[in-house]
Amino acid sequence: MIADRRIAIGGLIVETPATILKDLAGVTVDGKLVAAAEQTRLFAFHKPAGLITAESDPKGRATIYTALRNALPRGAPRLMPVGRLDLNTEGLLLLTNDGALKRQMELPSSGIPRTYRARTFGDVSQKQLEELIDGISIDGVNYGSIDANLERRTGRNQWIEMTITEGKNREVRRVLEHLGLQVSRLIRTAYGPFVLGDLPRGAAREIPSQELGRFLGQLKKQVRQ
Repeated sequence: MIADRRIAIGGLIVETPATILKDLAGVTVDGKLVAAAEQTRLFAFHKPAGLITAESDPKGRATIYTALRNALPRGAPRLMPVGRLDLNTEGLLLLTNDGALKRQMELPSSGIPRTYRARTFGDVSQKQLEELIDGISIDGVNYGSIDANLERRTGRNQWIEMTITEGKNREVRRVLEHLGLQVSRLIRTAYGPFVLGDLPRGAAREIPSQELGRFLGQLKKQVRQ
């Protein structure tokens, strides 16, 4: 951009990248002033089933942004979803204005746990679920350690809680279907330290800055390790 003469300070074209800036005052790109980066913000959204996690859909289906228009407070920044939830999956969806944070939270190497509750039909034992702690391979795809527990059962219907750390595409559904179960409802209840709690369906709330700050500190420690 400097070589293309697109950067200026106080109206003077910058000729060399060896330029020391004390602040962003007077710095322009293509004649437009450069603003300081926005403060990192994180929002929790209770995604209803039936919405796709995208800005738009060629098929005309409703997206999360349709609901977010009414859910977010006035003056909220442009937000990007952290990961995705399938069309028929509901529950906690995090949104941030920080692209770097979004990517780091999505990386399997970050090891951030995601917890789901699944309503299923079929036969499964607690022993089968506990064996998932060692991981499982399905159709050539390897899934890492999964902490799975049977919550309650009525006949052949049961609720199962599962915590994963990789977040591969449709991971929870594929693992449960591999065990011979039909999934009739899937809810994400937690992503790292952030929980869905009693947040109403279709509503959003901002994560308090202190809570977000503690989480960012933990992420930095993980990166250094």
